[in-house]
Amino acid sequence: METQGLLATLVIASLAALLGGALAARLGQSVIIGYILAGVAIGPFTPGPVGDITTVQALADIGVIFLMFAIGVQLSLRNLLSAGRIAIAGASIQLVTTIGIGYWAALSLGWTPLEAIFLGAVIAISSSVVMTKVLAERAETDTTHGRIAIAWSTVQDLATVVLMIVLTALSAAGANVGGDLLWAAVKSAVFLGLVVPLGYIVLPRLFQQIAALRNREVFVLAIGAVALGTAFGATFFGLSVALGAFIAGIVVSESDLSHQILGEIAPLRDIFAGLFFVSVGMLANPLYVAENLALVLVGILLIVVVKGAISGLIIALARCPIRTAILGGILLGQSAEFSFLLARLGADLGAISSGSFSLMLTAAVVSIVLSPPLYGAFAGRLSRVDMRLPLSDAPRQAQPMPADPPRGHAVLCGYGRVGGVIGAALLRRGFRIFVIEENHAVVRRLRADGVPALLGNAANRVLLDQTNLKDARLLIVAIPDPLAARQVVDHARAVNARLDIVVRTHTGEQAAFMRSRGVAETVMGETELALEMTRHALRRFGVSAAEAQAAIGRLRDRLSAGETVEER
Repeated sequence: METQGLLATLVIASLAALLGGALAARLGQSVIIGYILAGVAIGPFTPGPVGDITTVQALADIGVIFLMFAIGVQLSLRNLLSAGRIAIAGASIQLVTTIGIGYWAALSLGWTPLEAIFLGAVIAISSSVVMTKVLAERAETDTTHGRIAIAWSTVQDLATVVLMIVLTALSAAGANVGGDLLWAAVKSAVFLGLVVPLGYIVLPRLFQQIAALRNREVFVLAIGAVALGTAFGATFFGLSVALGAFIAGIVVSESDLSHQILGEIAPLRDIFAGLFFVSVGMLANPLYVAENLALVLVGILLIVVVKGAISGLIIALARCPIRTAILGGILLGQSAEFSFLLARLGADLGAISSGSFSLMLTAAVVSIVLSPPLYGAFAGRLSRVDMRLPLSDAPRQAQPMPADPPRGHAVLCGYGRVGGVIGAALLRRGFRIFVIEENHAVVRRLRADGVPALLGNAANRVLLDQTNLKDARLLIVAIPDPLAARQVVDHARAVNARLDIVVRTHTGEQAAFMRSRGVAETVMGETELALEMTRHALRRFGVSAAEAQAAIGRLRDRLSAGETVEER
């Protein structure tokens, strides 16, 4: 009978997760939201089929382990260090400030001090998954605000380790809070002191030896054993299994096999993590939420408005353009997977009531739902404001200009992964370029090398006019934002009708539109990938270099004309 009960609960939870996840994906939302709502539907507070919450939570603990292990594997400490002071110092200041404001707000609402600090922690974390999805849909992953926000979220993920240790210690603390926190810190330090060195020394060699066996089943079992074993070991030091698995993942992330490990663990993570988010939803009381909508609104404002504003202000104070600060703040104004984990931790420890948990959960879910439309609305409006109010994104102080206005030069809008390659090639041949770039460090480096460069948004008319477009030979628009690129082209055409323009595009529709505005050439990344891979395939089958080049030229012409090239 116990087996039947376990199986019945697993079936109910899995079907609910499937339906909720499918509905969320259909609506363009994160599947996590669908899983949580599915948990609400089968929870004890709503009518209909009810799953055994104890059983689901037991299975969900396995999901937490694999989820946290996978998140740890995905973290890149090298990328974090390369992000610089903005992400590391900025995120640290934002975390402390947001937790403090959340704590104060909760105390003002009559919550207990322990519930208040849990609320502050829950609202302080942002999701890199949500950010990446929003940025990828708009082809803005390589923008300055995108890179800052993702690196910022990585710092928050690492800070969650400290938060979990502190919150667990506070929940179990007696009269001597300081002593209990110190003892928790000592146990955590011992655990890290054992796991990290052993992990860096032993795990890479272990996985290399197992990979050499060329047996996928054994490799997957090894991954599971490491994740589960480290999580179990953490419990002997008074730490949560989630924290142990996360540390194991971070250690493994520096291995040469980290990508293979992540790929193999992904199916297990997806199945059991779905059950974890279902279990989170089962703990929520929708009736309590309905009776306290004003408190939910307070939570949403704390996450979206207050946290977003704090993040944006910090980015602005780091001398980033205003547009970068605003968009970075909007990206960070939502909640993360770690938010649900911290809320669930508080519920499991008895630190927060069912009602408080429900309010935290609802506010976090709504913030995730609001993030994509808010970002889309502000990104478009900010680009239009830049054109109407030219100084809106101008630097705070006068920017150094060449003694003589350049002539016959190339104006390069964007100096990231695309523009940087173009600029370096032109400079090597001795051609003059004038750069507009949003990344302050890049602009500083270019100026140090004697290259004229302006800091700010390329769609800004004031900045464009300072590049002497009327005497330029070429305009290269390498920025990823399609609306900003359109505005650059329109203003450049108004200034110099004969200017040769080449634009980076992301879709066939964008390319056709740009050509209709008089752009000489549009370059779409997917098209160039297809053509180069076609060239390689033709050469591999014995086609001569001249014939392959001719075939590529014909394909390029047909694609530029908007034709489809698939053979029927």
